[in-house]
Amino acid sequence: MLYALLVGFGMVAQWIVSCVRKQIPELETEPYRIWFHIVAEMVTALCLVIAGVALLQEASWAVPLYLVAIGMLFYTSIVSPGYFAQKGQWGLLVMFAVIIILGLLSITFVI
Repeated sequence: MLYALLVGFGMVAQWIVSCVRKQIPELETEPYRIWFHIVAEMVTALCLVIAGVALLQEASWAVPLYLVAIGMLFYTSIVSPGYFAQKGQWGLLVMFAVIIILGLLSITFVI
């Protein structure tokens, strides 16, 4: 499933870019919390990528993994917008809403 691959790789790229540009002040102010958050998002991204590749290869275990991975994505897409809302970055809330809507649509193509 291309959606899983695109979002999974996109999550990794977003964190790399944010880190390189030093746009994660929480690394200084809340290092434990942000590292747990980053690890959780990397696990989500990894699950999405593995599920996406497995779906393309029509592996028997691909659909169950995809459903777990998309559930993980939904969780982060519901929790993460609060950070951006607090900062008044409303456009990113729209992005998270689109991720959820496209994720729901992608499920219908997988099952």
